[in-house]
Amino acid sequence: MKEQIEDFLNAEREEQLIKAIREAEKNTSGEIRVHLDTHSDLPHLARAKAVFAKLNMHQTQARNAVLFYVAIADRAFAIFGDKGIDEAVPDNFWESIRDSMRELFKQGEFTEALVSGIREAGKALKRYFPHRDDDVNELPDDISSG
Repeated sequence: MKEQIEDFLNAEREEQLIKAIREAEKNTSGEIRVHLDTHSDLPHLARAKAVFAKLNMHQTQARNAVLFYVAIADRAFAIFGDKGIDEAVPDNFWESIRDSMRELFKQGEFTEALVSGIREAGKALKRYFPHRDDDVNELPDDISSG
């Protein structure tokens, strides 16, 4: 049986993820989104880049958005950050977040893996893109899919 988004994300889990995004974004001008697919025929990082573009995440003022992409049936995920982030952070920035999430995913702790990754990204983004007084939420915090 192929896993569906509805099996992965119920209302309680969605609320946990949105809460984590909002908490993480309180301390940074960076923007964080989560996107869920059932399956992708593309390599997962390539699909994450395509979704990033489709969601217009590259249009943030500081180019500091990050997408957590999950292909549920494939049991795969990718993290994709915009140009502004990649120019500011160390080379292993995404790998360290990915590796800590991977362990939780392996244990079947999907929501916890995403919440952990979102929190880690928020802490790291705070260092490079601190919250400003004039900061506005440039992207929606909801979970996209499909």
